[in-house]
Amino acid sequence: MQMPKPKVSFKEQMHLAREDAILQSTCRLLGEKSFDAMTMDDVANAVGIAKASLYKHFASKEDLCCAAMVQILGRVRAYLDTLPADMQPQDKLRDLVRWSLARLITNEMPLLPSRNSSLRAVLMANKEYLDGLVTVSDQIGQWITEAQAQGDINPALPPLVVLYTLFARACDPVVGFLKEGGQYSDAEIVDWVVRTCFDGLAAR
Repeated sequence: MQMPKPKVSFKEQMHLAREDAILQSTCRLLGEKSFDAMTMDDVANAVGIAKASLYKHFASKEDLCCAAMVQILGRVRAYLDTLPADMQPQDKLRDLVRWSLARLITNEMPLLPSRNSSLRAVLMANKEYLDGLVTVSDQIGQWITEAQAQGDINPALPPLVVLYTLFARACDPVVGFLKEGGQYSDAEIVDWVVRTCFDGLAAR
């Protein structure tokens, strides 16, 4: 017989709700400002709490942003699980890039930290983040090799090159540049970036 789960106290529920609000605000700010430009004051102001209260949840900006990145990876994994098993591999990859860009254009998906960022060092030392990244990369890598076997993606390209290219498109700054220009709708921008990613620039 399965034992009932212990009830979460109201205080703990409020703590978890505030932590979720902190992480959501952090994800948005990382999309708007990047890690280096974002401050703990920015996060506290966005959530509407004192900075001292923020430090009760996370000891540093690196710890906070690391938790936000882990949460984002969880969202990516959950999305991958929604794709139909009988969907063509290239279509799965297209849908994933489209989904990622749709989040990026509304600042729900942060840009990747720079190579010399202190956040990158924290992420590389975080087992939960690395495990999630491996899971996502392995799944995408499988679809890449299947799409190459079917002739939908150039088989001469190393799968790792394709994988990193797709990761790069998922946080492509061109999305922000085009949106700031105000000439195109979000849907048009996402569609064009997906098309250039998979179809290239050559006239057919």
